[in-house]
Amino acid sequence: MLLLDTCTFVWLAAAPERLSETARELLDDPTRSIVLSDVSVWELCLKWQAGKLGLPAPPRTWVEEQARVWSLDRLELNRPHFYRSTELPTLHRDPFDRLLVAQALDRGLTLVTPDTHIHRYPVAARW
Repeated sequence: MLLLDTCTFVWLAAAPERLSETARELLDDPTRSIVLSDVSVWELCLKWQAGKLGLPAPPRTWVEEQARVWSLDRLELNRPHFYRSTELPTLHRDPFDRLLVAQALDRGLTLVTPDTHIHRYPVAARW
């Protein structure tokens, strides 16, 4: 199973040319399940609200449409993920990325991300 980093989700949906060749191959593999975390949805909502991310429709509409188009499963956020994110080494200060790492570790997922900070964690990460 693959877990999308927030930017990976945006690029998959709106700018696929920004994906690496490896990421495209992973995401095009019909045998793999792909999940979008509630963490990424929250991050997108906050960036959209702050005017830092332009979307063709409000996140409530755009994210849900794209999740359906790409057949993405939902990964809910739960308390163990919060706890795990605070137990990680301080390699990255971004709370959204730390939560995604915690979720990937908790569920044994491969995180699809270009973020080199994330690749330093003991988590399966590909780009």
